Amino acid sequence: MLMTKAFLPQMKAKNHGHIVTIASALGLFSTACVEDYCASKFGAVGFHESLTHELLAEDMDGIKTTLVCPYIVDTGMFAGCEIRKELRSLIPPLEPLYTVQQSMKAILAEQQMICIPRLMYIAFLTRALLPWEANVATYRFMGGDKCMLPFIKNVELKTSNGHIKS
Repeated sequence: MLMTKAFLPQMKAKNHGHIVTIASALGLFSTACVEDYCASKFGAVGFHESLTHELLAEDMDGIKTTLVCPYIVDTGMFAGCEIRKELRSLIPPLEPLYTVQQSMKAILAEQQMICIPRLMYIAFLTRALLPWEANVATYRFMGGDKCMLPFIKNVELKTSNGHIKS
């Protein structure tokens, strides 16, 4: 946000540039036990959408925007996070290089939003279209209600009274 604030005036003066917001699939729908992470990603999505509307309202058609919303990227950040066993092969953690390649394709094509993998668009759409109860049932079926519990357990094992165990 601060980088955008720093560069946006010059971009507007030239009506040229490209703003890329790296959020997460968890900025489009949420999961249990990572409320702070989800809130920050929802904030990034909201910032991006508001900025995009501002640019459109000001006829700044030379300034492009791309919102990148990847599923879990296999960097170790969410090590232990697991969805329902039967679905893991359908939605495995993303390889970092693949995530970068897909993001760059979207940016170069001036695509306004990309969910990686594309299957994440379904979750995004169902959250908007289905009643809350249907979303909760789907969430539980996929194991989303407990997917972060192994991750939380790993973190708790590594920490004791706020200090990382070595």
